[in-house]
This record gives sequence, C-alpha cells and structure tokens, in this order.
Amino acid sequence: MPHTAVVVVTYNRRALLLDCLAALRAQSRAPQRIHLIDNASSDGTAEALRAAGWLDRAEFDYHRLADNLGGAGGFAAGLERAVAQGADWVWMMDDDAMPAPDALAALLDAASDAANLYGSVAVAGEHLAWSMTSTGTGQRIARVADLPPRAEVEFLPFLGILVHRDLVARIGVPDARYFLAADDLEYCLRAGASGARCVLVAASRIEHPAAVSYTFALPGRTLHCLALPPWKRYYDTRNRLFVARRYFGWRLYTQTLPSIALRLLAALWHEPRRAAQCRATLAGVIDGLLARGGRRHERWGIAL
Repeated sequence: MPHTAVVVVTYNRRALLLDCLAALRAQSRAPQRIHLIDNASSDGTAEALRAAGWLDRAEFDYHRLADNLGGAGGFAAGLERAVAQGADWVWMMDDDAMPAPDALAALLDAASDAANLYGSVAVAGEHLAWSMTSTGTGQRIARVADLPPRAEVEFLPFLGILVHRDLVARIGVPDARYFLAADDLEYCLRAGASGARCVLVAASRIEHPAAVSYTFALPGRTLHCLALPPWKRYYDTRNRLFVARRYFGWRLYTQTLPSIALRLLAALWHEPRRAAQCRATLAGVIDGLLARGGRRHERWGIAL
C-alpha cells in the first residue's frame, strides 16, 4: 500500500485548524503521516495542539517556520518534508478545510496515474466554493450537481490537491516566491508542461467557505472577479504577472496587463477602499514586472 501523507499549512487560525485535524483523524482511509506547517503563528497554536494531544501522536509532524512564508512557502516546505520522510502520495490543504470522512479514500481510488495531479472538490453546500473550468469544453462548473465523476480542469487549488513523489521529483515543489495567490495555478501549469493532467474527483469533498465573487460585464466579455482586500489584491496582481512572464509570452502585454486594468476597474465599481485598491494594484504591477517575490505588502504600506 502506498505511503500517504497530508500537508496542512496554518497561520493564526487554531480553532479552524483543530477542526481540520479532527476531520483528518476521522478519515475512513487514514494517512500514514500528517505534516503541519505553522507559518510562525502567534495565537497559541502550539499550546492548543499540545492541549489536544496532537503533539503526542506518532503520526503527527509539527514544523513551525521561523517566519510567515505564506501559503506558497508553507506548501513548498511541507511537500518537500513529506517526500523526504517517505510519502508516495501527498494531500495538501489549508487549515480551514473540512474533508468529508471518505474524501481521502475517494481521491486515492481515483488516482490511477502518478504522472497526474488529482484534487478534491471544495464545496459550500450545493455549490463549489469557487467555480472550476473544464479544459475540454471551457465550461465553468459552479454547482455540485453539474460535476461529472472526474473532470479534467485548468488547475486545482491547494485545497485537497494530491501529488505523487515522482511528479515532485520532475517538477519540484511550489514556488515560495508567490507567498499567497496563484501559487497553485503556477504549480499546475508547471505540471501540465511536464505532461500532467489536473483531475477533479467529484466523490472527494472538502467543505470550505465560499469565495466572495462577482461578475463584471463588458461589451463582448464578462469577467469573473474575486472580492479581495487591498493586501490580497497586491498578491493577486503581482502573481498574475509572475505566471504570465513564465508561461504566456506576449500575452502578458496583450491579455494579462489589460485584464489587471479591467479587474481594478471592477474593484473600484464593486468594492470599498478604492484608493487602497489602486495602490495595491500599482504595487503589484511594479513588483510583478520587476520579479520581486516574497512577502512585500508591508513594504508598500498596504495594511491588512
């Protein structure tokens, strides 16, 4: 039987984390190892884990980072750690994930090819927590009822993504420079360049709060936008440019930069803190074009 590990990345959400860990302990097919990467939490996470008995469990590996490296840095550290400790398959998620009891079993049953990425479905009630796009039809899938048993999609979020050690050996770990946002997209594009497919498995469900989104209609085009505070707008903008610089060629100028401008226009129409949204977008464009990675929103004076 393959050695299966889970990687959970956490930062200052100890109550949600304990719920996530309880859901992992209740899996019908238990993982051999749970790796928790703590992004230097300051809310008493370690004490809460100790009080709940997690630090005494043989299968539990708690690794606290010296600094907050964001989701991207946390997943990079966790995946590297899991593979180094013998994992064949690694299932990765955030601390606010609530996997159903059979989520891991369903995913492993579907994972027939070590060269591919497989993903659980993030759901909020009867809807997906965020819509997914089928690579075959270009159709956006928003409702659970519309999911086929397996769907090849453009990318899988780092919320229930399953990766095999052989693929990690070929393409490496997530890019920690992204800090937050689009690190999962970049990883899926990198995997796709090596021949991997991204397969969403309908029977593997993870409850997760739905993303706050809206549409912005333009002549001949409709943008699907996420509502983001300015500090997240910075990373969303910057990392879109990181992805485009690496994978899209001249579309960086013909598609990505115009799309960023339109998304800012949509944010100014639909979201508060307009001046901060402008500052965050401008900062993201500058750092994206200059390839400045890591945690940088504080350097631009963009508050949480």
